[in-house]
Amino acid sequence: MSLDPKVAARLKRNPDGLVAAIVQQYDTGEVLMLAWMNDEALHRTLTTGRATYWSRSRDQLWVKGETSGHVQHVKSVALDCDGDAVLVKVDQVDGACHTGDRTCFDADQLEIALG
Repeated sequence: MSLDPKVAARLKRNPDGLVAAIVQQYDTGEVLMLAWMNDEALHRTLTTGRATYWSRSRDQLWVKGETSGHVQHVKSVALDCDGDAVLVKVDQVDGACHTGDRTCFDADQLEIALG
């Protein structure tokens, strides 16, 4: 099976065939991470309920938590208005970041210079 053609037609992929996947905790709205999806990753996410992404560094699909146990149970998936990003709302088990942190956005807050 492959991604529903109606969904595939709406996607605007980057030159590598990927769309950004913004991952959010479904009940609190906490932004957990940014990942990448190709058509197969999105198809698997939609059909299995397990968040599946494309690893640019490993050049392969990966299911979040498959080796770490830090799984993401998918609650909903939505395309943005331009079709170049998806919002994946999940129930995160333990940390979402590969460092073990709850979110990938915990560290290195940038200073904002206000005029």
